[in-house]
Order: sequence, then structure tokens, then C-alpha cells
Amino acid sequence: MASKLQQLQSQACQASKFVAKHGTAYYKQLLEQNKQYIQEPPTVEKCNELAKQLFYTRLASIPGRTESFWKELDYVKQLWKNRKELKVEDAGIAALFGMECFAWYCAGEIVGRGFTFTGYYV
Repeated sequence: MASKLQQLQSQACQASKFVAKHGTAYYKQLLEQNKQYIQEPPTVEKCNELAKQLFYTRLASIPGRTESFWKELDYVKQLWKNRKELKVEDAGIAALFGMECFAWYCAGEIVGRGFTFTGYYV
């Protein structure tokens, strides 16, 4: 345990040195590349205003999202009712989508376990 702590401390020290050396150049480059997204004047008040705009815009989009959800659900219901007319291509796409969802689930589990395949650290 102590060796892992020392290893973690040395990695944190290396990371902080790297950030101290290259951080400002990266920061300036990032701002220059994305200057079209920067609101003037860049103040705390402007940030608070934009945060509120984002929040309420997302709230306002809920009815449209709900409507889209119900349309998609109706489409799936129609497919299920007419499943005898279902093409092999459509079934293959659905199977691939299911496998992709399962793969993302497995990847999330591995990340949650600390990037181990066997189990959680004790």
C-alpha cells in the first residue's frame, strides 16, 4: 500500500511539472482555436447568464424530446406488430445495436473496477 502511495505521489509530481511547463501554452492555444465561442466580456456575470440560458433552454427542449421519444416508440411498436415482414437487414442492425450497448456496458464495468478484468481492488 505504501509503495502504491509513493508511486501515485511521483506520478502526481510528474504531472504537475508537465502542467507547469506546458499548461500556459496549451491554454493559450485552446483559447485561440475556440475564440469564436468566447462571449465578450468574459465575466462571472456573463458565465452565470449563459449557465441559466443553457439550463432553461434544456428545460424548454423537454417537450420536443418527449415527442421524439413517443414517435420512436410508436415506430418500434409498429415494427413489432409487423415482425413477420421484418427484413434480415433490419434484424441484423438491431442485433448489432444490442451488441454495441452490451459492449459499452462492459467497458463501463471495467472502468468502474479500475481498469481490471478480474474484479474490484480490495
